[in-house]
Amino acid sequence: MAYTGNVRVGGPPDTRQINGVTVTKIAVGPYDNNAYLLRCDATGEALLIDAAAEPGRLIELIGGTPVHRIVTTHRHPDHWQALAEVRAATGAATIAHPADAPGIPVPADELVEDGDVVRFGDAALSVIHLRGHTPGGIALCYTGAERPHLFTGDSLFPGGVGKTTTPETFTSLFNDVSERLFDRLPDATWVYPGHGKDTTLGTERPHLPEWRARGW
Repeated sequence: MAYTGNVRVGGPPDTRQINGVTVTKIAVGPYDNNAYLLRCDATGEALLIDAAAEPGRLIELIGGTPVHRIVTTHRHPDHWQALAEVRAATGAATIAHPADAPGIPVPADELVEDGDVVRFGDAALSVIHLRGHTPGGIALCYTGAERPHLFTGDSLFPGGVGKTTTPETFTSLFNDVSERLFDRLPDATWVYPGHGKDTTLGTERPHLPEWRARGW
């Protein structure tokens, strides 16, 4: 079956191949979080984005795949509830942005800033710092395919940017998403958010003025 990205808590994961990388999406936990397992097809080495919840399901999903890194997109607890258990099971290094790492109870083995690269096997993800939902939120972009593939955490969803608490943090997040995502990446860019369904930048781009006007 073709990949849709439509997953539900308790349901099966969804998997796709993108030019040497296998992406598996699974929904876990009471907040319907998405976790993403990315595997380099050439080496078998893998990376997990957001060990959000249900460590048993995530460990079962990983199976014998050598996960060398776990990236936490931001410090909110629903994105790291399973981090300690999955790290213990895999021996993976933990990665976060320095502005959010102190709010994650599992210490970060590697700190990443905007423009850094996170590697797994022969594949690599570019780090994009998006400030506003939290101070140290990050997106991760894979550009080794016919279109970019962008993992946005809680900074960009179908229908808008992530939740913010003040006009200032909304402006910060909106500006970063506009300048660092929409201004730099093509409409074909596939977006994998921290909750819910996937989208593309092209689908969302026409609505940017509406988002700015409404302030959320």
